[in-house]
Amino acid sequence: MSLLQSYRNLSPKTRIAVGLSIIAWGTIGLYVSDNAEKKLGFEATAKDKEALKEYVPKVTVVDREEKGQS
Repeated sequence: MSLLQSYRNLSPKTRIAVGLSIIAWGTIGLYVSDNAEKKLGFEATAKDKEALKEYVPKVTVVDREEKGQS
């Protein structure tokens, strides 16, 4: 039996509880990881942030000609 089928076989109240638990687990993880980074000294420095900017895609906007104009 697949995991999805097992999930579907749960009662609606249990599925809601499982879904909320997963959301809570993710929220707690995001909060704890931010605090852990600060305490363990893994925060990005200004040098790291500048190096990261090199890899961010740059978007150039080009105006399109109107239809009917050649």
